[in-house]
Amino acid sequence: MASAFDYAPAPESRSVVDIAPSYGLFIDGEFTEAADGTVFKTVSPSTEEVLSEVARAGAEDVDRAVKAARKAFEKWSALPGSERAKYLFRIARIIQERSRELAVLETLDNGKPIKETRDADLPLVAAHFFYYAGWADKLDHAGFGRRTTDGRAGADPRPLGVAGQIIPWNFPLLMLAWKIAPALATGNTVVLKPAETTPLSALFFADICRQAGLPKGVVNILPGYGDAGSALVEHPDVNKVAFTGSTAVGKAIARQIAGTDKRATLELGGKGANIVFDDAPIDQAVEGIVTGIFFNQGQVCCAGSRLLVQESVHDEVLHALKRRLSTLRLGDPLDKNTDIGAINSAEQLARISALVQTGEAEGAERWSAPCELPSTGYWFAPTLFTGVTQAHTVARDEIFGPVLSVLTFRTPDEAVAKANNSQYGLSAGIWTEKGSRILAVANKLRAGVVWANTFNKFDPTSPFGGYKESGYGREGGRHGLEAYLDV
Repeated sequence: MASAFDYAPAPESRSVVDIAPSYGLFIDGEFTEAADGTVFKTVSPSTEEVLSEVARAGAEDVDRAVKAARKAFEKWSALPGSERAKYLFRIARIIQERSRELAVLETLDNGKPIKETRDADLPLVAAHFFYYAGWADKLDHAGFGRRTTDGRAGADPRPLGVAGQIIPWNFPLLMLAWKIAPALATGNTVVLKPAETTPLSALFFADICRQAGLPKGVVNILPGYGDAGSALVEHPDVNKVAFTGSTAVGKAIARQIAGTDKRATLELGGKGANIVFDDAPIDQAVEGIVTGIFFNQGQVCCAGSRLLVQESVHDEVLHALKRRLSTLRLGDPLDKNTDIGAINSAEQLARISALVQTGEAEGAERWSAPCELPSTGYWFAPTLFTGVTQAHTVARDEIFGPVLSVLTFRTPDEAVAKANNSQYGLSAGIWTEKGSRILAVANKLRAGVVWANTFNKFDPTSPFGGYKESGYGREGGRHGLEAYLDV
């Protein structure tokens, strides 16, 4: 007789999403083949099955899309903000209506658990469009430039023109919303290149644009590889470049646009410090540590991948953390009980594995949660390293996987020094019951976002971005508007 506590899977139905066998590029309001007819396959990371065949954009396609966006810009930028807002509100409502379909699609194409796409990604995607729809007719009051006596912005904020946007594979639809929503609200038109491993949700968004009646050419979607992204950045008629991805590619983009009048925002890598003081609520902190590094399999730019624990509570925190990691469920991302999904690609899995091997070779002590890895797909068990020093590769390099490095400190000053001892500066977390300590430490951290007694919480009203090799510029909030305006 089966125990009452036997595991009962709760799979989400795949039938809610209809994936076509092939997709074209979305240019000037129509789906079209690539100029050279090239295609590539997009694969589900959890099963390695081919989901669809997608047209691969080249330089000629980029030129077509930019021309379409430039033509559409004349009319789109001339619309009153209140009219642009109507389209954004409509897009937001359609995203809400189709959220279950989009969540299943994102899980299939990306590998992350359905409960993350359903409960985190999709609500935030809709929220960004709602938020920036509200700004579209209020740009004169956003406070950019000098103020006039009646409180209006002295500078008349105007759109830049055509925005070339390149997004990563870890949050495909959310990164799209971060970039497209403020661009459209401010009167710009867009050419967006999704990551080659996760093109499907952007192509479904193209359909949503048609469903919302968005004028042709305002949004163009070009699936492709790095050559398409490079052609987009270099195109002489692109006025603004927005990129989220690796620091190496970000540096290449900065070099490409040097000497031009193109604006840019670059949101790059990170090695976030999660600082636990001796007065922190341990159980709450452990949940925050797990969220900080194992959410989306650690494939998060702002992941709390360096855990700094005060020496006096190190053993207690580590014991509680290992116990908690042993309860995480790894497996089918479409199962609503799954905590840890698949790594996005074979290439990313190989990178994670290589860095973990380096950590072991350098003498750090590895511990992986006991779990059975599926025989097909790309999987990596939740892992942590102890005995880590600042010199270890696993404490310096962004692994971009479910791997946590644990370091210790004795004083708040030492915690700050260790947290700031990184080429990155995207995020940090502080766990303590003292509000004064939170403020004192947060003010000394060189990180774009500092969370207090929580981690990985996002909101469209809050700006996001980094220092040092984590990039420059801010997305989200009022600050995210300025990047798309000439003030």
